[in-house]
Amino acid sequence: MLRIWFVVFGLLLSSASFAAQESSMSLIDNRFRVDPSIQQITFVIYREENSQPTVLVRPDGKKYYAWRSPDNVRWYQEPSMDIISIDNPMPGPWQAVGKVTPKNNIKLISHLKLSSDVLPTRLFQGESLKFTARLTSDDKPLVLRDFIDRVKLNVTFTKYVENEETLNKEAKPLPMTIGEFADDGLELDEVAGDGVFTVSLPISSAPGKYRVRITSGNGIFLRAQEQEVLVYPTPMEITFIQSRADTEPHRVVVSGEQGMIAPGSIAAFVEHKDPKGNVVNVQGSAGQESNKLELTIPYTQLLGNYAWTGGIFATELGSGRPLTFTMDERTYSVVEEVDIAETRRLQEIERLKQQQLLEEQRLIEMREAEKTKAMIMIAVGNVVVIILALVAWFVMGKLRARKQALPELQLNVPKK
Repeated sequence: MLRIWFVVFGLLLSSASFAAQESSMSLIDNRFRVDPSIQQITFVIYREENSQPTVLVRPDGKKYYAWRSPDNVRWYQEPSMDIISIDNPMPGPWQAVGKVTPKNNIKLISHLKLSSDVLPTRLFQGESLKFTARLTSDDKPLVLRDFIDRVKLNVTFTKYVENEETLNKEAKPLPMTIGEFADDGLELDEVAGDGVFTVSLPISSAPGKYRVRITSGNGIFLRAQEQEVLVYPTPMEITFIQSRADTEPHRVVVSGEQGMIAPGSIAAFVEHKDPKGNVVNVQGSAGQESNKLELTIPYTQLLGNYAWTGGIFATELGSGRPLTFTMDERTYSVVEEVDIAETRRLQEIERLKQQQLLEEQRLIEMREAEKTKAMIMIAVGNVVVIILALVAWFVMGKLRARKQALPELQLNVPKK
C-alpha cells in the first residue's frame, strides 16, 4: 500500500512538473496576451548576453524596435535585457522576436502606479525629511528586483511662476533635483526591494514658493506627481563660540525662533574632530520651557584645524510636525599664542627698516635728478655758446665786409 502511495505521489510530481514545463514553454514561444482593460504595460525581456534588442510584434503585425518606436513606447536596453513600457497597448496576442533566454522568459507588469507622500505645504530652509514613494502593479507592491533597480525616482523643486506652461522654453525656470529615491534598504529605506522608495530630502532651496515634482523617467517608466509648497527661512540659529583659554570649553549654542519652534522640543548632537582625526560626540536637549540649547566641546591644546558637524531635532509649534536640521561642516583653527610685545617690537623694526629703505631710495632719486639737471644745464650752456659764437662770427663778417667797402665810396665823392 505504501508503495502505491509513493507511485501516486511520483505521478503527481511528474504531472506538476510537466504542467510547469508547459507553462514555461508557452513563454519560450515568446508570446503573451494583453487584456483589453490594461492601459499601460511593461515588458521585462531577458535575452542572451550581447544579443540584439528584441523586436516587439503587435497583434496586427506592426513591429516596435529599440531604435524606432512611437511616442507611447519607451525602451530601455542593456546587453542582456529589454524593458519596454507601452501606454494604451493594443489588446490581443503579442510576440517578442529575439534570443530570449528560457531561464527567465518574459515578465509582464500591468497597471503600474506611482504614489508618494504629500509634502507639508510649509517647509523650512535647511531641514531634512524622510519622503517615500511606492510602485504598485495591479494595486500590489512591485517587487520585481530587475525592474525597481533600474527605475529612477527624483524629487525636483522649480521656482513657482504663474502660467508657467504658457512661457517659452528659455523663460521657464529650471528644475533643481534635490533628492533621488532608493529601494536598497540603506539609510532611511526600511526594506530593500519592497517597492517602497525612500529619500532623505534636504530642503536647500532659498525661501519662496516652489512646484515640487516627483518624477520617474530613464526610458523605463514616466510618471509625475506635483504639488506646491512654501519654503520659509530656517527657524534655527546656530552660534559657535571658540574658547581662547585652556580652562574654558568651546560652545555651540542652538536657538529656536519664538512662535515657530515648540519650547522644550530642541535636541541636538555635535560630532567634533581634532587635527589628528579623533572624534568627540556631544549631545543634549533644551529645558522644558526653553528655546535654547548649549553644547560644550572640550578644549584641547593641539594646534591645527578642527571640524565639527551635527544635527538638530525640534517640533514646529503650530502643526506639531517633527523637524530635522543638518548642521553643515564648519571649521576653526587653534594656533600658538601670540606675544603682543614681541610682535610690536618686530613690527617697529620692520617699520624702521622700510623707512630707511624709502629714505635711501629718495636720496638716490634726488641724486639722479640733480645729475640730470646738471647735464641739461651743460647741454643748454653749450648750445648757447655755439649760438653766440655763430652770431659773433656773422656780425664780424658783416663788419669786415663794410670796412672793406668804405674807401671806394669815398673816391667817388665829387670835389667842390
